[in-house]
Amino acid sequence: MTAIQKWGSGLAATAAACAAAYLWLDRPIALTAHAYHVYQNSFALLTYIPEPLVPLACAAFALTGLWALAGRPLSSWGTVAVLCSISVLVTELSKSQLKYVFGRTWPETFVQNNPSFIRDGVFGFNFFKGGAAYASFPSGHTAAICALVSVLWIMAPKLRPLCILAVLVVVVGLIGADYHFLSDIIAGGFVGTSIGWMTVAFWRARQS
Repeated sequence: MTAIQKWGSGLAATAAACAAAYLWLDRPIALTAHAYHVYQNSFALLTYIPEPLVPLACAAFALTGLWALAGRPLSSWGTVAVLCSISVLVTELSKSQLKYVFGRTWPETFVQNNPSFIRDGVFGFNFFKGGAAYASFPSGHTAAICALVSVLWIMAPKLRPLCILAVLVVVVGLIGADYHFLSDIIAGGFVGTSIGWMTVAFWRARQS
């Protein structure tokens, strides 16, 4: 199976998984998480992991860019830093556009008095309805961490156990804090992984 076929299969599997989660899992999981809201702050701490990634990506890109402008060759880890930074930054832009396209409401009310499933019984998509109140799908936190670890997964295989752990910790935090529906997280994972994979593919195509 070629890379593009694998990606197409992944897209189909993601769409099916999101549909199944939307129909049967999103609401009961959100209700369960809300029932244990006393632990919300503890779970929320786990979701902070991806938040510094965008500024770190900007810094890594600038530093490696200046290094290259100085005529210095990039080390293997310098190359990894560039690829990770590009992947994270492109993912940040892409998820924002996708959130606008899907316009999904959040599980809980926590931004600009947003309508939510828990408070208002609102559940669904409002396509091309922008604003922070309609930005649950896909999960940006999941997309960001997957954008990073997908590059590391390919370029630094020895770090794969750490990559798996990082994603699991963020996902547990998002679900436990009731910040996202499961389908948001599945979609965000696919977006970030796809962009990381494509970023490495661009670099390898240029090397050949």
